Amino acid sequence: MRIPLNEFEQLIDENILKRGLAYFNGGAITDFSEISNGEYEAIVSGTEDYTVQLEVENNSIIEHNCDCPYDMGAVCKHVVAVIFHLQQDELELNQSSPNITKGKKKTKSVNQQVKELLKTISHNELIYFVEENCKNDKKFRNYFLASFGHLSQNQSKEFYQKQIQSILQTAAGRDGWIGWSDMKYVVNTTQPFLENAEQYLQKKNFENVFFISTALLEEMTKAFQYGDDSNGDLGYFVESAMELLSKLSKKEISTSLKQKIFEYCISAFKQKLFEGWDWHLGILHIAGDLIDNEKEADIILNCLESVNGEYEREYAQSYKLELLRQCKNPKDVEEFINKHISNSKIRQQEIEKAFESKNYERAKALAKDGITCDEQSKPGLAKDWYDWLLKIALVQNDTPNVIKYARYRLIENFGATQDYYQILKNTIEPEKWHSFLEEIIKEVTPKNRWTYTELIRKIYIKEEWWDRLFLMLKQNLSLENIQENEQYLVKDYSAELTELYSERLTNYVEKFVGRNHYQTACRYLRRMKKLGANERVNELIELFRKKYPQRKALMDELIRV
Repeated sequence: MRIPLNEFEQLIDENILKRGLAYFNGGAITDFSEISNGEYEAIVSGTEDYTVQLEVENNSIIEHNCDCPYDMGAVCKHVVAVIFHLQQDELELNQSSPNITKGKKKTKSVNQQVKELLKTISHNELIYFVEENCKNDKKFRNYFLASFGHLSQNQSKEFYQKQIQSILQTAAGRDGWIGWSDMKYVVNTTQPFLENAEQYLQKKNFENVFFISTALLEEMTKAFQYGDDSNGDLGYFVESAMELLSKLSKKEISTSLKQKIFEYCISAFKQKLFEGWDWHLGILHIAGDLIDNEKEADIILNCLESVNGEYEREYAQSYKLELLRQCKNPKDVEEFINKHISNSKIRQQEIEKAFESKNYERAKALAKDGITCDEQSKPGLAKDWYDWLLKIALVQNDTPNVIKYARYRLIENFGATQDYYQILKNTIEPEKWHSFLEEIIKEVTPKNRWTYTELIRKIYIKEEWWDRLFLMLKQNLSLENIQENEQYLVKDYSAELTELYSERLTNYVEKFVGRNHYQTACRYLRRMKKLGANERVNELIELFRKKYPQRKALMDELIRV
């Protein structure tokens, strides 16, 4: 959201604006710095201390961020407080503000100050400063080690684990829980490990990549038990660590390191280090990229045999088939497929193979068997098999079956993958088309308590049957339905839509109280204006003012219509 500094009051919710101004006037901004040209950072004291970052270009805020948990809108009160400070005290855009000090000398940015100081501080002074801060400030020490620990000669997985553990323990504090706001520290302090690992990968220092990725993988997985990962930060580090291992497994690495990574993957799986997470099985995929012989393949196959749980077992069987194709003879592969064809992933692969090789009879047989197998217990999956039957019928120009399967999927539209309506229209003779549609409408209508069904609505729109669409709308009135159909009916039913909106809005404002509801009502009033109903809108506004004068928020919102 781009925010012009001269107009920001008009773009931000009134309540947030008032709260932000109160924070600014109350001196909640305890620290404000220009980090570099046009980039600012501030600390705002509220329930907790929150960090706000702004980037300004041509007197407009082009980027803004706050680490508070507010997620009800684009801008929080802390950002607004900093905008007031920036506007009045820093950029001097509001010359009438009493907070402006005339002739105020602009301070140097933090970046400039740091550069100047580094030129004057001696090497020994810097060493002393780092040593003392590492002794006294655990957060500083953690960040220092994360950034420069890779220069140590004693690297190992354990070396990195200790550093990551220290970061997580510091963030968890005395109560042993890493809260939402603490995650920013974890991210900032842990990110250097990933950056260093990527550099090691480029420099072909592969062993250190292995150390860092496995340390991250294990410690971040444990942290899910005592950390708030609602932002996905822990997951990000796990995914990044798995990606590093995957990249590593595809590089030309030494035999000894290859063996070490393979053994780690198998050991991690057997010890169930990551059980319950996707990477529990994902680690075996990395091991599979490293196999050199049938013996190693058998080790992975044996691991896959131990997998429990329906979803995990299906995944394991699919991967097992992949390994069998790599390392075993075709007879073993065929036997495994026949035994596990009820696995949807394996069935899907086999249908795709048969279709690509134009073995349509086998593809049809597999799809029909899938319908029989899954229609009761997994109806959504069964529709995938119907889609394959339709795809095959289209390729074979099998008109009766194209109509049969496309009709079924048009009605049972869940998880649609094709335009069944257009397929049918292209296939059915024009003179029979409307009677075909009427049969579908007749079939669908009794199945639903309400006549307003998306399929019938779609048919009316596609065929431009506006009279029937309008009748359907009248029988199922709601503000949402009126808006949804407005674009199709406005040409022929503008006046009628105005009255429908009026009727529903009158009921809506009577029934619902609160600014959010008033904003919704006013949004529909503005839609009525676009229909050319200015006079009716003014009548409604006057009605609401007379009927609900005590609702101040409503009066505020009506002014903006």
